[in-house]
Amino acid sequence: MTGGQGGAPLAGMRVMDFTHVLAGPACGYMLGLLGAEVIKIESPRGDAMRWRGGTDKAAASEGRSTAWATQAAGKASVVLDLETKYGRADMDRLLAGADVLVENHLPGTLERLGLTGLSDRFPRLIHCAMTGYGRGSEMQDAPAYDINIQAASGLMSLTGTTETGPMRVGAPVMDYATALAAGFAICAALVERDRTGRGTFVDVSMFDTALTLMASTVTDMTMTGTVPKPRGTAANSRSPTAGVFPCRNGAIALGVNEDRHFRALAETLGRLAWLDDPRFATAAARAENREALATELIYLLGAEDAETWEARLRAAGVAVSVLRTLDQALSMPQVAGRGVLHDLPGGGHAPGLPFILGRQRLAPSGPPRTLGADTTAILKRGKG
Repeated sequence: MTGGQGGAPLAGMRVMDFTHVLAGPACGYMLGLLGAEVIKIESPRGDAMRWRGGTDKAAASEGRSTAWATQAAGKASVVLDLETKYGRADMDRLLAGADVLVENHLPGTLERLGLTGLSDRFPRLIHCAMTGYGRGSEMQDAPAYDINIQAASGLMSLTGTTETGPMRVGAPVMDYATALAAGFAICAALVERDRTGRGTFVDVSMFDTALTLMASTVTDMTMTGTVPKPRGTAANSRSPTAGVFPCRNGAIALGVNEDRHFRALAETLGRLAWLDDPRFATAAARAENREALATELIYLLGAEDAETWEARLRAAGVAVSVLRTLDQALSMPQVAGRGVLHDLPGGGHAPGLPFILGRQRLAPSGPPRTLGADTTAILKRGKG
């Protein structure tokens, strides 16, 4: 049976993970990486993600899809039928001994399953509710997935080009960003409980998270009234030397936003004359003559491969990166050096937390569990 990690910051905390799909399970997974004992509560059918998600159809048919396995490690699996009074009684016993409940169900579902009034029944419990649009709004009962939130929040309208129209960000960024937001909020609630002795209700909205991810863009629009448009691969800084440029082989992303970076770029490209050229000598001039500058950049960068320019420009202090595919990114020495991936049964890998505490890279306490593997042991243990 899995359990918390003794030396980690949340060691001794018990989390009831009553979640499904991606955002909720990812939050429980991250809390487990921080040392909490995480008990995944599943219906007799199990989390639907066990059987869908990813390209490995054989694994999905066996209830261990890659989408499920990504955030399943380190959790115990308990099956409870909350449609029955016995399942609800068992859930209440488990909640009585828990520090945190994480769930991502609609309010109506919780009411139907008898999971209401938890703050009164379990005063020390931190109840984290993750929903598409948050509680207390006209949309609190609206179901939502990553694609719905990307569309509704305006994020999708910023992605792509004027030719392609709005495009979804390729990965389910809203699911994982919401998981991080929920984990942050839960840790804050645990600190508050240390001070007050009482738990609290944590209301996490995917829609609110999307707005937070677009914070500077939201501020700019509300202050100026300028509705942003998709800008393709151009950087948010709007600098003509910040964006993606083709090379002889591949492409590079430049982040040249300041004069000192432009000087380093010009020197590395053998174009110190740009510094005295009235078209390019200042940021304002470069912005006004962006097409002429882009033409020269494309010509010069086309003389070498992307990897060559990356090495030269980075050595000169320029913010630059090769445009890589995911397999190329995962093969970078930095991935192994940071230890961000951990092994999964079957030979795969999954990312852990995006940070290191002290010098410790926290890893799951055990592999993904089969459905209901820990039900008997945990229910026998009860509140202890």
